Amino acid sequence: MKRREFLRHCLRLTTGSVGLAWAGAAGWSVAAPAQGERVLDLELFDAARQRPVPARLYLPHQASPSRPVPLIVFSHGLGGSRMGYSYLSRFWARSGMASLHPQHVGSDNSLWRGNPLELLQRLRAAANESEALARVSDLRFALDQVLDSEQGRLFDASRVAVAGHSYGANTAMLIAGAQVDTGSASARDLHDRRMQAAILISAPPILGQGPAQQVLGGIRVPTLHVTSLEDTINLPGYRSTVEDRIAIFEAMARSARTLAVYNTGGHSIFTDRTTRSGPETSARIKSATQELCTLFLRQSLSSGDPPGHTAGMVEPSAALSEPFALPDVHEPQQGLSQWVDRHKDLLDRFVTPNRSVS
Repeated sequence: MKRREFLRHCLRLTTGSVGLAWAGAAGWSVAAPAQGERVLDLELFDAARQRPVPARLYLPHQASPSRPVPLIVFSHGLGGSRMGYSYLSRFWARSGMASLHPQHVGSDNSLWRGNPLELLQRLRAAANESEALARVSDLRFALDQVLDSEQGRLFDASRVAVAGHSYGANTAMLIAGAQVDTGSASARDLHDRRMQAAILISAPPILGQGPAQQVLGGIRVPTLHVTSLEDTINLPGYRSTVEDRIAIFEAMARSARTLAVYNTGGHSIFTDRTTRSGPETSARIKSATQELCTLFLRQSLSSGDPPGHTAGMVEPSAALSEPFALPDVHEPQQGLSQWVDRHKDLLDRFVTPNRSVS
């Protein structure tokens, strides 16, 4: 698709978009909302697969061709949508990083609609191999469309990361280099080498592919693993617990791995919902998670920084206002140490290549 056609046919701004006053015919909104981010909804369609790929894009207001920003591609969990995980995407935008949230139409929130008696059948279809592969293609297609558009100059294509929660963490592992054999020619093309880091939140195991070390040993980019002691997935005929998340962490022997295990909060606490943990606990876990993810991304994507940029530092023009400010530190590990000190009462375990706390 040509760049001008992408803008004319694919970009749609919804009334729910934050801070968008208007969109010019030749590009995206130039409004600069006070909170520091622009939110755009993209109605994309992959003609080759005859599959819609709606997506939501969060842009830092300071993104410009002269100052391109890193981009995180986020995969939602089973039954989610492009609207979810906004606590992460808004924080990233205010930290100077864009995020792209494609919606996986075969495993999105449409699962919860329709005949309740057919819900189990819909869930099984959403978890099958073809949908798992389609989700990876959704990420790649949406990323291609954004980077190839006229606005692609707003993004630093050398600093792209993938993130996902639950089923979305599975998708993130596949596109980051997990070695799977599905008997499908497309399976050989799952790995997207543009991904320079991966954030895996509540990652369930990739089933039916052999030992985890064999499947996940091919992931060599830095990875951040986030979970909690109560992080349990319970679906009809399927159960996955925190032990699975830790096993995945341990299997990625070639990755520079970081693991954070909270001592409270269930599987859904990492979504936008308050959950049964209550508003205070939910807010604290989300705050800690968005800070940790941001520190990890700054460290992992620093190799693509322009000359003169110091890894882990917040540039003055990108400095954040409270309560979103992170420490202005010269060493990434110092930032992580300060994060541990601030949130140690929430942590059961924290492991980095250079530190372990339990």
